[in-house]
Amino acid sequence: MIRKNQIWKIYGTEYKKMTMELLEKTDLAALISDRKLRIGIKPNLVCPTPADFGATTHPEIVAGILEYLQGHGFSHLVMAEGSWVGDRTSEALEYCGYRELSERYGVEFKDTKKLPFHAADCGGLELNLTDIVDEVDFWINVPVLKGHCQTKMTCALKNMKGLLPDSEKRRFHRMGLHKPIAHLSAGIRQDFIVVDHICGDPDFEEGGSPLVRNCIMASRDPVLTDSYACALLGLSAADVPYVGMAEKLGTGTADLKNAEIICLNGGEEEREEGNAASRRVLDVSYAVEEVDSCSACYGSLIPALYRLKEEGLLDQLKDKIAIGQGHQGKTGKLGIGRCTKNFAFSIPGCPPDEEKIYQELKKYILAET
Repeated sequence: MIRKNQIWKIYGTEYKKMTMELLEKTDLAALISDRKLRIGIKPNLVCPTPADFGATTHPEIVAGILEYLQGHGFSHLVMAEGSWVGDRTSEALEYCGYRELSERYGVEFKDTKKLPFHAADCGGLELNLTDIVDEVDFWINVPVLKGHCQTKMTCALKNMKGLLPDSEKRRFHRMGLHKPIAHLSAGIRQDFIVVDHICGDPDFEEGGSPLVRNCIMASRDPVLTDSYACALLGLSAADVPYVGMAEKLGTGTADLKNAEIICLNGGEEEREEGNAASRRVLDVSYAVEEVDSCSACYGSLIPALYRLKEEGLLDQLKDKIAIGQGHQGKTGKLGIGRCTKNFAFSIPGCPPDEEKIYQELKKYILAET
């Protein structure tokens, strides 16, 4: 049976088969033990884009999990997720293949945007969790290992944010993301983690520039998982503060020195270590005045700015671009999203999409020059 200091890996392109082999080798069935337990599966369906864009959990991984569990006599299964603020989970279900998955395996999919929620003590910080958190006995987290425009990296710890109501997701951003993400690990136990490391985008949570690795990983410690994810993206755990915060709360360890990385089909992990992400966010962030912005809004802005930079236009912009909840009720010259509606020039939307931001900012820059 897989131990907490272990991370198991497998490489290939037959994702369902790989997942089932990984679960057999790590003996997930023995870890769960009781066939009467209700098992929750939490993918990442942040937005309605197919898995090969590098943002959402590949449905064949979840298919492998469902077939494995049903084949071992587990029948009380449920999938649960809520897309980020500004997108509909129902659209992600269609685009990402999860509605078909739900019908094929007879497993209900719960849209957490539509669920009631309650306040819970999460390691000394009160957070609002959807009720399904307490209705599930054993959680299997299925995140995508990828970059993030605000926290630099997202994997196991941050993925559980999809079990929150939208109002709480917004509050996470007002709290600075890192502290509440860490405390969330004390409020929602991750019993098993299957990481989609097939083609996550190393820069952006919503994908668009996938980096193909064709790897799936299994682990039991979300903090160790994220510490290792940092290493694979050329980061240290210190670069992502919520990893260390979660460790201090006692929800796992970030110590990679005592971790055991087990590759089922040979030394590919050596090829991956030290692979630095391209850091496109840093290339354009100088143009932004960000205060408590939501990921969906900021995630639409950054690729739009990168397109403008590639065209040689961003450096002609004379004004900082305001974005985020911290600008609500304030005035200024140039802003993005509903929170800056009182600015002289504001691109509307909650969130506005990338193309709209790109086109409107391009007009603004050309009019100013």
